Amino acid sequence: MTADRPGEDAPVVEPVVEPVVEPVVEPVVEPVVVCTGLTKHYGPVRALDSLDLAVVAGEIVALLGPSGCGKTTTLRLIAGFVAPDAGRITVHGRTVAGDGRWVPPEARNVGVVFQDFALFPHLTVARNVAYGLHRVRDRAARQAEVARALALVGLSGLAGRLPNELSGGQQQRVALARALAPRPALLLLDEPFSNLDARMRHLVRDEVRDILKAAAVASIFVTHDQEEAFLMGDRVAILNGGRLEQIGTPEAVFHAPASRFVADFLGHTGFLDGTVVPGGIATELGLLPQPCPLPVGTAVQVLARPDDVRLAADGGAAARVERRYFQGMHNLYRVRLPSGVAIKAATPHEVVLAEGAPVRVALAGDHPLVCFCEGRAVG
Repeated sequence: MTADRPGEDAPVVEPVVEPVVEPVVEPVVEPVVVCTGLTKHYGPVRALDSLDLAVVAGEIVALLGPSGCGKTTTLRLIAGFVAPDAGRITVHGRTVAGDGRWVPPEARNVGVVFQDFALFPHLTVARNVAYGLHRVRDRAARQAEVARALALVGLSGLAGRLPNELSGGQQQRVALARALAPRPALLLLDEPFSNLDARMRHLVRDEVRDILKAAAVASIFVTHDQEEAFLMGDRVAILNGGRLEQIGTPEAVFHAPASRFVADFLGHTGFLDGTVVPGGIATELGLLPQPCPLPVGTAVQVLARPDDVRLAADGGAAARVERRYFQGMHNLYRVRLPSGVAIKAATPHEVVLAEGAPVRVALAGDHPLVCFCEGRAVG
């Protein structure tokens, strides 16, 4: 060990400079369309009741619900085909309806794809697409936009054909190209696959989603088909009686339905009566050991989907198989419990139980189940 001698320079210690970490600021994404308190009556019927909805660029929102719930009314209001009785609609921050202002459909920069495609049978594919470009006066510019739109939907080689020379899926894409040609801020699609057969529908909806994403256009897609809404939508908005029941990602609305209506409408649902007890929820199928933030003794309903239910053959069991539905990769069973309640259960395709067979029924214990009290989800 040595010490510094008098007169010698002491070692220079450099100060430690901490790196400056800039906070990460998420970009603010302004919505393309905003509906606030949107309301519409048809006589005594309230078709839409105080709807709040916003969609950003590149997002697909699927409007889902039973007939008469307000889906198509919402599209007609946003498109400008009808006027709201109350509320406001803005497109890129500009009020197009409400607050004493009314902008006609052709001035809203909103495209629409109808159920029946609405193609002109006497016009070629190119002229059908060009119909949406009547404001583009320059012929060369109009032809360039038609070519761009047809390339976007993969129909560049069919510009000279008539609609009756196309398949249903190709006609769908022509209608989509016509709506996208003017470069709308927002695209509205009203059950656009309803005229296609099941096989074509499965093929075309994947194509349409890819096209909408490539165009990066905000889209509102109306359907009554739950599977279609989940496949197409980045978010799903479920309407009931003109009111918005729930909006969220497909996973969120399926795994965490906000109401019994939402759970029931999404299909393949069974409900078991239960009672809150100190150890969880007591049901006909035994104790469901999960916490419930309700007082002991409160009556609840437990959502049990087919994949939540386990079946096993048991000659001494009181439950009975009522029906088996072969669905390819799995079997779906309807089972009648001793109380008279019917629930459904799914098994692998190799598990075959005869109709009328006694079975032991249990709830899966590997994940919590959604519970409802007075129609609303709890927990």
